[in-house]
Amino acid sequence: MPKMKSNRAACKRFKLTGSGKIRRAKCGAQHMFIGKSRKRRRRLRDSALVAPAMEKRVKLMLPYG
Repeated sequence: MPKMKSNRAACKRFKLTGSGKIRRAKCGAQHMFIGKSRKRRRRLRDSALVAPAMEKRVKLMLPYG
């Protein structure tokens, strides 16, 4: 049997936690910070979890994740 292929774009965007949930970066944290409040910028630093409704789709793209 050949190996399954992971979706390379998904591999770069998502990481699995120890308990099997999927971590993702928050959007809006790359540039144009002048218009954003300090509180908002601080919240954008942390990673977020993928919503449970979307978890199954992302896991299909990461078969070895």
